[in-house]
Amino acid sequence: MDELLQHLVNALILGSTYALLGIGLTLIFGIMRVVNFTHGELYALGAYAVFFLEVSLGVNFFLALVLAVIIGCAVGAAIEFVLLRPLLDADIDTTMLVMIGAWIVMQNTELFYWGGVSKAIMTPFPDEPLQVGPIFVSWLRLFVLVMALILIGATYVLINRTKLGKAMRATFQDRDTAALMGVNIKGIYTATFAIGSGLAAAAGALLGPVFLVTPSMGDLASLKAFAIVILGGLGNITGATLGGFILAFVEEIGAGYISSGYRDAMGFLIIIIVLLFKPTGLFARAERIG
Repeated sequence: MDELLQHLVNALILGSTYALLGIGLTLIFGIMRVVNFTHGELYALGAYAVFFLEVSLGVNFFLALVLAVIIGCAVGAAIEFVLLRPLLDADIDTTMLVMIGAWIVMQNTELFYWGGVSKAIMTPFPDEPLQVGPIFVSWLRLFVLVMALILIGATYVLINRTKLGKAMRATFQDRDTAALMGVNIKGIYTATFAIGSGLAAAAGALLGPVFLVTPSMGDLASLKAFAIVILGGLGNITGATLGGFILAFVEEIGAGYISSGYRDAMGFLIIIIVLLFKPTGLFARAERIG
């Protein structure tokens, strides 16, 4: 039982960051109908931004986390403005090819600048873990959980309680009608891509100190983000959140009771099962963001 509780706590922490990845992707995919192949690289960007700011510039760790999210938002807005806006009415094949090209450029830029050697991010948290009964949790992982939950909550408030969120939901439901009602569709697209990118960068910034930072770290993160969207259902933020926790739970239990070598395989196995029996996702809701 103690071992199971430990696995559940680990899954909760990992799932919170998976949820950030899934929410960011489902916003972009749901509102813009864009398959964002750069999502994983924006995740890696968040981790590298923290490393660069902290190690090269001497910025405080907590400030570096905030700046990494801002950088992610800015890069996302630039991608939308430079690459996607000229393709607003292009077919999906053209858009996909452009995004695949952007993904390759971003990853090779990271490889060129940082090299293939893994980087470690130092944190101010003590090495001694927090013990609650039979459960041990590092202070860093506890911090990651709290910050991820705050960001998830803030995203819910943004989407459901603000004017921008209302415009985003209207654009998701019917772009043409939203435009007739005075919604700036291009502005909404930029804001959506920036927010989704910022969430991906936040996940990378939070998990970067937990794991090592490498140029290829975004590849698996991108696959998992798409898997979470499939689990939760397109355009469903609640589904993306729950999908992130489900994926983390399956991975953690699989690694703990079967083999750590099958951690990622277990997650994608459940995706195959979901696609077979419920292709629209476990929590799909028709025509709704929120």
